[in-house]
Amino acid sequence: MSPVRSALCTALTVILGTAAGFAQGADTACKGTLYLTLDTGNMRHAEAIAEILAKHQVKASFFVAQEKTLRGDMSLDPSWADYWKARVAEGHTFGSHTWRHGSFRKDEAGGQVVYRLMDGSQTLLDAADICAELKKPDTRFAELTGRPLDPLWRAPGGRTTPNTLRAAEACGYRHTAWASAGFLGDELPSDAFPNEVLLKRALANIRDGDILMAHLGIWSRKDPFAPMLDPLIRGLKARGFCFAPLPAR
Repeated sequence: MSPVRSALCTALTVILGTAAGFAQGADTACKGTLYLTLDTGNMRHAEAIAEILAKHQVKASFFVAQEKTLRGDMSLDPSWADYWKARVAEGHTFGSHTWRHGSFRKDEAGGQVVYRLMDGSQTLLDAADICAELKKPDTRFAELTGRPLDPLWRAPGGRTTPNTLRAAEACGYRHTAWASAGFLGDELPSDAFPNEVLLKRALANIRDGDILMAHLGIWSRKDPFAPMLDPLIRGLKARGFCFAPLPAR
């Protein structure tokens, strides 16, 4: 082959390869962005979920509270420091899920809020108390990992009140709920809502920009949904979706 012909063949190969690369890039380009969020819960599937996220190279957003775990400790105890440090190193974002994982029930006079605790008792919180309830996970997380939480928070059960939102905003925390289709249903009874039904519903209904919500472990569900995050992420990526952590600001 002559030098000229050889050069032309090389140039053509480069052009064709570049065109193929562009075509492949177009096929894999994001057709929408989703935001997977994970609340602490009982931490039963924390490690398994971390493996699924790493497998699919998905960055998520974790909302952390001091909740009792399946192994008898609490989710923000020093015994969980290595787990949280690993998630920080992976580049996820993190927000407050309150310290005691209580429920903000209703507003009272003077800016106070009725706060129902996990044992069923109730207490009144003022703006400073609400700030402390959101800030304590932040302080503990920084102690465990060397990194403070992002200025995000989520009310347990998604339940807020006007007084609660005002107090949280004044304290520097932005509330994050979830999309209706993004409610993955991992806390619903598995006999009435089997995993296959929840997976099919999510794959059919989730849309661009949706915030998805699941837990690192749920006490009540007999057939855990957590393993379904693997086919869910795979299926949503097949639809052209990309995943991103919630923006911190």
